[in-house]
Amino acid sequence: MRIASIGECMIELRQMPDGQLTRSFGGDTLNTAVYLARLGADVDYVTALGDDPLSDEMIAGWQDEGIGTAQVLRLKGKLPGLYMIETNAAGERRFYHWRDASAVRGLMSLPETEALLASLASYDLIYLSAITLSLFDVVGRQRLIAALHASRASGVGIAFDTNFRARGWPDLDLARKTFAQAFAASDIVLASVEDLSALYPDDEENALLDRIEPGEIVLKLATPASIVRVEGEATRVEAKPVTDTVVDTTAAGDSFAAAYLHARLNGSEPVVAAKAGHHLAGTVVCHPGAIIPRATMPDMGGQTS
Repeated sequence: MRIASIGECMIELRQMPDGQLTRSFGGDTLNTAVYLARLGADVDYVTALGDDPLSDEMIAGWQDEGIGTAQVLRLKGKLPGLYMIETNAAGERRFYHWRDASAVRGLMSLPETEALLASLASYDLIYLSAITLSLFDVVGRQRLIAALHASRASGVGIAFDTNFRARGWPDLDLARKTFAQAFAASDIVLASVEDLSALYPDDEENALLDRIEPGEIVLKLATPASIVRVEGEATRVEAKPVTDTVVDTTAAGDSFAAAYLHARLNGSEPVVAAKAGHHLAGTVVCHPGAIIPRATMPDMGGQTS
């Protein structure tokens, strides 16, 4: 089963307690691709980078993780985006971004774009997020969404994560319209109350679920639990308590998505897949940074059956 994960990876700066900064790389769909690869999935990352040494370093790092990079376009004179994370005592994070001129912003308007989008029909699953869609202008978004519909018509599964960042959506009406289009193009929607409440602040959990067309939906709750709804049948899935100290919630949702999708692609039922998602996310939040050391990856045995 081949997966295409579409989005942006940025340079990640993390402020340490002594005020110094550490540098790594991260981005929601890239984080999910890393965890998918670590779980054994065949995943390619679809993005654009510059021709600079940091972009070279990113690609080498992805390849080291087992991620395919043939779909990474390189743009002369461009650079990756950059963001900095601050975390409070409870592990909650705050982001500062410098990404308006990053290479990936041009991904939907390049000479190579048509061939890239056509190639998506060769995958078994396409994964993208609301952050992916926020990278492009209206024309670029519509071009990508049209490619999703075309791929889906060819039998490709589409998984959409509602990862919402207000900075990327200054026009909330446009955001709501775009989300509705993404829902309509998707087979699996990975949502959260936190994301959807920013768009629909008056809706309760059931109302948020009802905004998404019948299909396969996972709604992560404010408490350590999720609701899985498949063709209108909803089941609440409780996460096992995290026994270690939570230090950083960065990539909790990204790792959940990876474990969920990997389990589903390997035949697990949605409720079992949600348990796998909670299991991996519960480990990730106990480590600093978006990508935890490989040695700390949890044993997923028994989580997907």
